[in-house]
Amino acid sequence: MPPGDDSSDRGRARRLRASRSYGFVLVLVLVTFVFITAAPAADWTRGVLVLLQAITLAVALWTSGLTGRVDAVAALLVVVGVAGAVAQLATDSSAATGVIGLLDVLLVGVTSVVIVLGVRDQYEVNVQSVLGALCIYLLIGLLFAFAYGAIAAIDSEPFFAQGTDGTPALRLYYSITSLSTVGYGDYTAASDLGRMLAVSEALLGQVYLVTVVALVVSRLRPGRTERAG
Repeated sequence: MPPGDDSSDRGRARRLRASRSYGFVLVLVLVTFVFITAAPAADWTRGVLVLLQAITLAVALWTSGLTGRVDAVAALLVVVGVAGAVAQLATDSSAATGVIGLLDVLLVGVTSVVIVLGVRDQYEVNVQSVLGALCIYLLIGLLFAFAYGAIAAIDSEPFFAQGTDGTPALRLYYSITSLSTVGYGDYTAASDLGRMLAVSEALLGQVYLVTVVALVVSRLRPGRTERAG
C-alpha cells in the first residue's frame, strides 16, 4: 500500500482515537491553570511551570502520533524544557526569568501546533477533535500569559499601567479576559508592545472561535452524507 494512501491514514487515525485521548492534554492544561492561580510567585514556581509545559508537549506529541521533523523538533523541545526548568531553579536573575518565559511561550506554541496536526488527522468531527480544539483555545490564553510575564521580566518598567508587573495569576487573568474580549478594564498594559499583544490576543480569540465553528459545521455535513450513503 502506498505511503500516502488515504485508507492507511484513516486507519492510523482510527487506531489513534481508540488508544489515545486529548483529554489527558486538557487535564494537564487545567492543572497548569490551577497551579498558576494557587502557587506563589517564586523561582521554583517558574521552574515547575516550564516542566509542566514540557510534559504537556510530550503528552500532546504522544496523543497526536506524529512522525518526522515535527516529532523530532518537539521531542528536542521537551528536553530543552526540562533543562530550562532545572536552570530556573538555579538562578533568580530577571534576564534568566525572561528567557524562561520565552521558553514557556515556545513550548506552548509548539504544543498547539502538534495538537492542530493531530486533530487534522481525525478526518471527522468527534470527541477527540473537540477536545483538541478546546485545548488549543486554552493554550492560546497560556501562551499570551507567559508572553506578558517575559515582557514584565525583561522590561525595566512595570507591565501594567497600574504600576505593577502583576503575579503569574494576575497575568493569566488578564490574558483570559483579553482572549475572551471581556475586558473588565481593571488592568491595562502600559507599553505599546503589551497593548499590541493584548489586542492581538483578543482578535485571535475571536477569529479562532469563528474558524472552529465553521470547521465543525463543514465537517459534520460530509460525515452525515457519507453515513447516509
